[in-house]
Amino acid sequence: MTASPTSGPTEPTPEPSRTITPTELRRRWRANEEVALLDVREEGPYSLSHPFFAVSLPLSQIELRILDLVPRLTAPIVIYDDGEGYAARAVPRILALGYTDVAVLEGGLSGYARVGEVFRDVNVPSKAFGELVEAIRHTPSLSADEAKALIERESNLVVLDARRFEEYRTMSIPRGVSVPGGELAFRAREIAPSPDTTIIVNCAGRTRSIIGTQSLINAGLRNKIYALRNGTIGWTLAGHQVERGRTTRVLERPQASYAAALSDAKAWAERVGVNVLDANGFARYRAEAGTRTLHCLDVRTPEEYAAGHPAGFASAPGGQLVQATDEWIGVRGARLVLFDDDGVRARMTASWLTQMGWDASVIGTDVVAPTEGAPQPTQRPALPNLGAAAIDVAEVAARPTAWTIVDLSRSPSYKSGHIPGAHFVLASRFATDLAKLPGDGPIMLTSSDGAEAAFALADARTATSRELRVLAGGTAAWTAARHALETERHAWISTPDDVYKRPYEGTDNAAEAMQAYIDWELQLVAQLANDSVSNFHVV
Repeated sequence: MTASPTSGPTEPTPEPSRTITPTELRRRWRANEEVALLDVREEGPYSLSHPFFAVSLPLSQIELRILDLVPRLTAPIVIYDDGEGYAARAVPRILALGYTDVAVLEGGLSGYARVGEVFRDVNVPSKAFGELVEAIRHTPSLSADEAKALIERESNLVVLDARRFEEYRTMSIPRGVSVPGGELAFRAREIAPSPDTTIIVNCAGRTRSIIGTQSLINAGLRNKIYALRNGTIGWTLAGHQVERGRTTRVLERPQASYAAALSDAKAWAERVGVNVLDANGFARYRAEAGTRTLHCLDVRTPEEYAAGHPAGFASAPGGQLVQATDEWIGVRGARLVLFDDDGVRARMTASWLTQMGWDASVIGTDVVAPTEGAPQPTQRPALPNLGAAAIDVAEVAARPTAWTIVDLSRSPSYKSGHIPGAHFVLASRFATDLAKLPGDGPIMLTSSDGAEAAFALADARTATSRELRVLAGGTAAWTAARHALETERHAWISTPDDVYKRPYEGTDNAAEAMQAYIDWELQLVAQLANDSVSNFHVV
């Protein structure tokens, strides 16, 4: 018997929250004041329409991610949705974590749209900035046909793929070598020691190849340097074949070219106005972290970070940090301190972030030592005490049909494998979707590592009268006990719009989606000008 949507408990009406007007929010952005604008809808709806500096933080992910995105508990936070009621539910959850300055955006998304531009897609500030750089600097580029002809006839040429290594391994263009964007100015001279060597920089779409190409020009390389216009999307739309599974990458530290790379990086960073901190300056920043938000980021490769990094620094490879700043930093106006052990990568990364309006400084091994081996852990509050609601893997495995299993993992994770019989439900939609589950017996909640399920238990109790249990350790504990996952059958209770499918990642994208993405990027400069809140300044 399936319960009707009105048969279970109803969610309590939250207390009215403090509000902020869209006009005041935009004033703060223009004044470079600290403020975090958090969109608590799922990423799919967020990708269709959101304000320029909005950061996607779905309601169900708040406890899992907010402490990293907004490390200062007194930072001003603004929450919004598009009338779904998520914002009112988010405020008490954020206040319960110790945050003290939380407001709801007056009128939500539609209210904001009456006074400011709304944008599609994700990582919009970074992509808009890349387009602005090309428009102002006239960054040289080649079409896919021009690049292919040059690759086929020119022997003295290198192709540098500026994406993450995982993306490069999925697909690449011929002769491509993986050199993620933050590494380009550090390593390009070692790969192409002669200024007569032609360099083509590519990414999946546009931004990283533009920024990568311009980075090499800014860093003083005298080579002919071109961005592959529209990246692997343009290459594919032109009918050219990509290669799959390549693993060619450059990890060795530059030797012969290092002195020149360092000298030019210093000169460019000084021209842009990048601040270099000494020990006293960094100590002052840390002492002020209670009143001014501070993010400490190691911009080297993930491999170098894993081998040793300064205490308190998160891994944020420089190219991705410029490309997707909002994945690490939730507070516009925050201070950023970037670390490397070579003096090149942090300066070049900070030079871009400074032009994007961030207060970005750099430090090196003269200030902090990369002595920590364990990764900087994701900051999370303590899991709630589940008491009798907790259930272990052995009990579930012993009676697998006794439970209606609900998997709260992100949809790609659920699709790749879940506990047999598990249903996909988004925690944000408990009020409507738990009632759609079959049967009337006990429900067992699970998630990737069990944390999201534990935090979601209280919300689930307000949405159903059925008995609720939480799998301790989540699906990871299930697989650790050598139980199989189901990969063929899927039970989608909630609409899986929690993750936006990027048309520039993977190999199964429709041509229409790829072309629409390129068309969208090309109009970003005009939309950026209309909005007028970015504080971007291209040197």
